[in-house]
Amino acid sequence: MTNDKFEKLIKDIMAEAEADGEPITYDEAKEMAEMEVNAKVNLKNYAQSDKPRKKSDKPKTVKVSDTKKQLFTDILHLLDRCEGVERENITVLTENKLIQVKIGGETFKIDLIQQRKPKK
Repeated sequence: MTNDKFEKLIKDIMAEAEADGEPITYDEAKEMAEMEVNAKVNLKNYAQSDKPRKKSDKPKTVKVSDTKKQLFTDILHLLDRCEGVERENITVLTENKLIQVKIGGETFKIDLIQQRKPKK
């Protein structure tokens, strides 16, 4: 900060204190100005940490167990055998995960989720 700006800051602080009805000396105003300048210098810019992380370029690999695959196909075969459910009303939305079934005017979704073992 240049001397002119620093002197102006000191005068502003003195004028502000006098306007509040508590006049201060030049030395007190100078000390307050130094503290204010140092406080501005020591501030860190935390907005930089809000930048989104770059996602990795590797494709996400999803491992589906053989048991889940078998259960999914079994559910599809059972739905195919149900009365009132026609084959064209059964749709696989996501392989080994999500099935959509239309019965009458209603639509149902069956989501197959395999639960992980709890962490120890």
